[in-house]
Amino acid sequence: MKKRRENEAFGLSFLDVITCGFGAIILLLMIAKTGVPAVLEASVEPLDGIVKQLQAQLFQIRGEAKVLNRDLNARHEQLSIWDEKVAKLQRELANVQVRYAGLAEDSSVNTIIKGELELALQQLSEEMQRLLSQREEQKTDFIGGIPVDSEYIIFIIDTSGSMFQYSWNKMIKQLITILDVYPRVKGIQILNDMGDYMFSRYRGKWMPDTPGRRRVIINRLRSWNPFSNSSPVEGITRAIRTFYSVDKKISLYVFGDEFTGRSIKEVVDTVERINPKDANGKPRVRIHAVGFPVQFANPRQLQFTGERFATLMRELTHRNGGTFVGLNDYR
Repeated sequence: MKKRRENEAFGLSFLDVITCGFGAIILLLMIAKTGVPAVLEASVEPLDGIVKQLQAQLFQIRGEAKVLNRDLNARHEQLSIWDEKVAKLQRELANVQVRYAGLAEDSSVNTIIKGELELALQQLSEEMQRLLSQREEQKTDFIGGIPVDSEYIIFIIDTSGSMFQYSWNKMIKQLITILDVYPRVKGIQILNDMGDYMFSRYRGKWMPDTPGRRRVIINRLRSWNPFSNSSPVEGITRAIRTFYSVDKKISLYVFGDEFTGRSIKEVVDTVERINPKDANGKPRVRIHAVGFPVQFANPRQLQFTGERFATLMRELTHRNGGTFVGLNDYR
């Protein structure tokens, strides 16, 4: 009986050892198991796409380098031509100096030359006086093609997001340039394209024009950004209806980049009705416009509103005694 119990105890112990051994082997295999590392974050853009993009940029840079090299060679050739011309002129100058030195020895020839020079100088002085007198007689009231004969000026400024984001500094410079053309006027006013006044306490009346007032206007412009519907019609019609007067010369300057209204003809007809002409056939309110080509920086299908603004302003300025200036850069 005792021997049988010892054999059973031995058998159980052996099974425990075997089980623990297998468990240890399995544990070691799990610890030592290798596999594909976990992806913490997937690449936003495939590497193939990046490589193709970089290759395209490389080809573009190589093409630009070829163009620049070609321009540089052309410049070198032009410089060589200029050097040859300079050398030729220097030789001609040396020949003239030699001839003049020989003529100076002959007093009679020198006297003749001196008389001819005095006669030429006299004729030149008379011609200069004549031209100066003509210049005074031909004094004009046009600056850069824009009439500046008005005594009152109104600015209608598009405060839309596209203007404020891309062309605002350019617009301020243009406004300062126009103000410099008018050293002093009897009244001034600033509205946005919706007809909202920059200074509400001057609503419906003229602001006095002083150097201090001009500085205040420029400073206020830097942060002035009321709501806009990207159409200057409301501002133009409100300005004319409010400030039109038969005894005042008024110029209206429209700054903008697009027209989102329905009908160009309807706007032109409305302005012609509220801005009648005087006995000489001239409108009381001149309408000028400056176009900022912000929309033309967009793809072709998004340039429609910019083209409509240019069309509207060309027609309005033509019919109302003004000038439309389209800038070639909005920045």
